[in-house]
Parts: sequence; C-alpha cells; structure tokens
Amino acid sequence: MKNYLEFEKEIKSLETDLDSLKSPFGSEGISEVDTQKIRKTEEEINSKLKLTYENLSSWQKTLVARHEDRPRANFYIKKIFSSFTVLSGDRLFSDDQSVIVGFGLIDNKSVLVIGQEKGEDLTSRIERNFGMMRPEGYRKCIRLMQLANRFQIPVISFIDTPGAYPGVGAEQRGQASAIATSIECSMSLNVPNISIIIGEGGSGGAIALASSNKVIMLENSIYSVISPEGCASILWRDPSKSLQAADAMKLTAKDLLELGIIDEIIKEPLGGAHRDAEKIAEDVKESIIKNLKHYENFSREEVYNDRKAKFLKIGRDKGFTKSANLAHSSFGSKDSFFLKTRRELESNKYLFYGLLAVVLTALISLFTVA
Repeated sequence: MKNYLEFEKEIKSLETDLDSLKSPFGSEGISEVDTQKIRKTEEEINSKLKLTYENLSSWQKTLVARHEDRPRANFYIKKIFSSFTVLSGDRLFSDDQSVIVGFGLIDNKSVLVIGQEKGEDLTSRIERNFGMMRPEGYRKCIRLMQLANRFQIPVISFIDTPGAYPGVGAEQRGQASAIATSIECSMSLNVPNISIIIGEGGSGGAIALASSNKVIMLENSIYSVISPEGCASILWRDPSKSLQAADAMKLTAKDLLELGIIDEIIKEPLGGAHRDAEKIAEDVKESIIKNLKHYENFSREEVYNDRKAKFLKIGRDKGFTKSANLAHSSFGSKDSFFLKTRRELESNKYLFYGLLAVVLTALISLFTVA
C-alpha cells in the first residue's frame, strides 16, 4: 500500500483512478480495459508529479526526506555492495542496532560501509531506535573506521537520522563525547571517506559521520543542525512555525550546495526516491564509484589535506591566499589590513610597550631640557 503526503492528494486521486482503469473487474463484472484512457491518466500523473516536485518548499522536502516508503540504508547496502559482512559491538558496552557497519565490495574494491538505519516497519523501527544512535553506535563506527584506516580501506557512510538519541542512559554513557570523538576520527582519516545523505541529516548525529572528503545529498534529502520543529520551538516558542523555520535554515540540497557545505546532488526519480528505488540505488552506486576513482592516485597525506582544505573553505568568502589544492601543506585566509595590524600588535605587544616607553621618556626629556 502506497503512502501519500498531504500535498500529494491530487496524485493519490489520479493513481486510484488508474488502478480502477487497469482492473478488468468493474461494478458490472468483467469489462474491457480502456488502454487509451490508462495512457492519458498516466501522462496526467507524470505531469502532476513533475509540477509538484519541481516546486517543493523546504518544509515539503523535509516531509519527502521523512517519507515512510523512502529507501533506507539497509536497502542501499544490499543493492550496491557485494560480500557484505556485518561487524558488531563497540567492545565497551554493547551493539547499537540503529547503525549497520561492515566491510563489503564495490567495483571489486573493499570498502567500510556505515549505514544509519531507521527501519522498514513499526517493529524494526523500534528495534533500530528510529535511526537515533547511542554512544555505543558511534564508538562502534570509530573502532571500525580506525581499522579501515590502518588497512587503507575507504569509508562509505549513509546518513539518515533525526539526530543522536537524547535519552538519559545515552547521556550517562557519554553521548556528547562519543559524537565529538567520531567527528575527530572522521576528520583525521588518511583514507577517502564519502558520505551520502539519503533522508534526514539531523544535528550532531549526522555530522559525526558526515565529516568527509565528499558529502553528497539526494535531491529531496535535508541536512541541518536541528529539525525545523526544534528550531521553531526554540526561536518562536511555537512548533507550528516549522514551515518558516525550514525556509530560514537553508537545509535543502540546493541551498547547501550553493553555500559550499556539500559537494554533489544526486537527482531523484520523478516523484522522489521512494517511487523508483532501483533507479536511485543505481545512481548512488555510480556516484560512489566515480568519487572513489577521483582519489585513486592520492597519497594518504593528500587525502587528509583535501578534506582539511574543504572544511577550512566553508564560510570564508574570499577563500585562501594560497591555493587550497594538494600542492600546499598550509592554508592562510585573506585578512584585512586592520586585522593583520591588530594580530601583529597582539603577538608583539611587549616589544611595542617597550618602544612606547622609550619614546615617551625621550619626549619627557626634551620638554624638561626646553
């Protein structure tokens, strides 16, 4: 049974009519199927889907990113990777079912695969904690990322979470520390790491695994530091202002590409990824292979510097005085004359104090003699 969003009511009505037209069993028994009318209805559905999905607001894209039928990490792992072997446990507390981690093959190359999994139905969603990772989940990822780094195996992450689990037990076991250590581990890897945001990329729970050489988003996915509802509750004390918050937060793939936060957008099939899961899985696989080939001839130091340069660029309008490519081992931002003078004064303040004292003493001596 298909699930429809609020803004898809007209599409639902048309598809219901289409199902009736395709069925040879009508109210008067078996009847002839009207192929011409079926074709016309299908064209009308495609036209309506195109018009709707080309003009989605930020809030509507948030709803699409959370769609019940949207392909999950487990689906992509099964479709894209062969010989996938799941590894479990953080070697400290327990295993976290909200994240799937293991080694697999893509294009005959070994990769470490990390997938935040929300679950397919109510039972699996409860088991997977709706994709909200606990500290042991992040520590499991850290352990295996370090192992992959040791054996020079690239890391592929599928991001789909509303955020890290905020429960009391998670906080007691060091949730904040686990997230911070995961970000540090991701940033310090000497192997390529590629993150694909397939649904929700929420808060530090997503950033912990998306601090990568390449951050890729599906067209209708979202990536933000907080949910629109959470933002509205904090800023306006009114969750009903989620639509306004979603627009202000710039959480869509298009906005984030323009801001330089992400590197690539994978176009979704007409009507969203949930309408053609096989097609989107193939497109994601092609993107992963393409980006892995990009780093084939990079040394370990070059991979690290590429990631460092990428994140240092974010938010800097004028870029760098030195080229942010791999030929340079250090990067310096362009500063104004005022900022440079201020920094120089602060770093040599005692020298300047001494010179000022000498000048003042000389002036006092001159006035005394006069």
